Amino acid sequence: MNDPIDPIRRVVFDTLRVSTGSPVELSDQTNIMSELGLDSVAIMDFVMELEDRLDVSVPLDRIAEVETVGDLVATMRDLKVRG
Repeated sequence: MNDPIDPIRRVVFDTLRVSTGSPVELSDQTNIMSELGLDSVAIMDFVMELEDRLDVSVPLDRIAEVETVGDLVATMRDLKVRG
């Protein structure tokens, strides 16, 4: 489900670009830790930003399952739908 106008996907990608200032081209396959260099604290800060922007609450066990940007988009989408 890679709809280019998906608002949740756009928020995740835009927030990641601002948060990391990373020159890495983002895709659904981008690994958050190894390719973007985010440590666990930076990931938590980033997820808190997403929670605020998307009005969702992400359980810690769901964050632990996220490895790629695509995983994160899918998690946020799932939480938003269930919200």
